[in-house]
Amino acid sequence: MILFAVYFYVRYGVSYRDLEEIMAERGVTVDHATLNRWVVEYSPATARVAQKRKANTAESWRMDETYVKVRGEWVYLYRAVDRDGQTLDFMLSAKRDTVAAKKFFANALYHNGIPKRITIDKSRSNAAGIKEVNKIFKWLQIPVKIDTIKSKYLNNIVEQDHRFINRRTRSMLGFKSFVSAAATLAGIEAANMIRKGQLGHSTNGFRQIPELAG
Repeated sequence: MILFAVYFYVRYGVSYRDLEEIMAERGVTVDHATLNRWVVEYSPATARVAQKRKANTAESWRMDETYVKVRGEWVYLYRAVDRDGQTLDFMLSAKRDTVAAKKFFANALYHNGIPKRITIDKSRSNAAGIKEVNKIFKWLQIPVKIDTIKSKYLNNIVEQDHRFINRRTRSMLGFKSFVSAAATLAGIEAANMIRKGQLGHSTNGFRQIPELAG
């Protein structure tokens, strides 16, 4: 029941009070504050399992950032998809700089392996982040170099993919804390992977969400 409630919230455009009413109509009494705690607690765990179980992705990546409001301030959601639009990785960051880009790429490489190329926009910090990763490869004597492609046109795939995330967060009218934002966004990303069929042929999240909880 808890996981179904969490999935319903991160997948569809409902508020916590709307979800409270929906649950009550089905004989489950739970207040909106408790629903919020469930989302913050269980979303990151389901996203971690989704990362491990998702199907293999292509070696050509598209990377970009979108924006989310936390306590009235804009923060940055780093995201990457492959050439086919399959979700690779995501990371919420208070800053948009080389340090954040390097951290994002390190996480993405850990979860998805080393790509042949990464397409970005004209962001200098993202280009610098990839350059730093290549320096580490060279220092470790790993005979690999990730090619960087700067192309607004090729990056349309990830920009289009932002729409699912932005549409869901827009109805939330911002987050009260960075921790709750990161947790909720992890759940939204997991729901997006399910929607794309990355965790199997079925796109029915209500069937797949219990499996993600282990």
